[in-house]
Amino acid sequence: MAWIQDKELTFWERLGSRVIRAGPMPRHIAFIMDGNRRFAEKLKMKTLEGHSHGFAKLTELTGWCLKLGIREVTVYAFSIENFKRSKEEVDGLMELARKMFTRLLEEQITLEKHGLCVRMPGDLTLLPQDIQELIAKIELATSQYNLCFLNICLAYTSRDEINHAVQELAWGVEQGLLQPSDVSESLIDKCLYTYKSPHPDILIRTSGEVRLSDFLLWQKARDVYLAERKWQQLENDKAQVTEKLKQEGSPLRDPQARQLLLQDCRAKREERIQDFLQALERKRGDFLEKLVSASA
Repeated sequence: MAWIQDKELTFWERLGSRVIRAGPMPRHIAFIMDGNRRFAEKLKMKTLEGHSHGFAKLTELTGWCLKLGIREVTVYAFSIENFKRSKEEVDGLMELARKMFTRLLEEQITLEKHGLCVRMPGDLTLLPQDIQELIAKIELATSQYNLCFLNICLAYTSRDEINHAVQELAWGVEQGLLQPSDVSESLIDKCLYTYKSPHPDILIRTSGEVRLSDFLLWQKARDVYLAERKWQQLENDKAQVTEKLKQEGSPLRDPQARQLLLQDCRAKREERIQDFLQALERKRGDFLEKLVSASA
């Protein structure tokens, strides 16, 4: 089954798309894949057959979204918590992933035609080596495409994503790229696995459950406190300026001196942050390149 099928839509699909297009179209939809085991149990299938049906539906779902003009789809396919399931089930899911990613690599012409960039947010090091290598090949092969985006979250939880972002910031400070005062919630955003994606407009859990199951928790909360974060950063900058004026023995109430120092503080911080983010991007790219080299 191709990820993006070029066949004509059925009558009911065309009718449904017209109804949906009548309202505002979301730019980004996120899905929590759930209910495969219950589906299998209901139809008296083996658990792995239920997961296989779920993966097949994912390919169909991706095609629907792209045909509707939805530019980005994020799927929660495998949680870190899922490693706690039986060895038979985990091994079966990994084999499904191998087949899915191999199929993606075989569809390079179709992916290029549709400009589909595929990303795999999560701690890839927890996955089998051969799957890591497949993921690296897919990400590097599609990294320049920018018409639409498919994010398949594997070995992912929000807690791990936030922990990983904090570790990246600590690395930046350790390498001398950042000062501790540069660390902010805004910078954490840029260190997340999903840093390139906009906030999802809609989140759908396929089983009908309403639990978030540790999925995109930071992303859902980050916009709520945006104004407060900007205010806090300004206060931090003002405190640094005051401290510098004290050290220089300059008048604390000189508005011109304060303004110049404040501008300088912001400019230097922004320069450090940009250098850090570029170094982080190179670090991520090197990790993928090494995986591809290992498989050659």
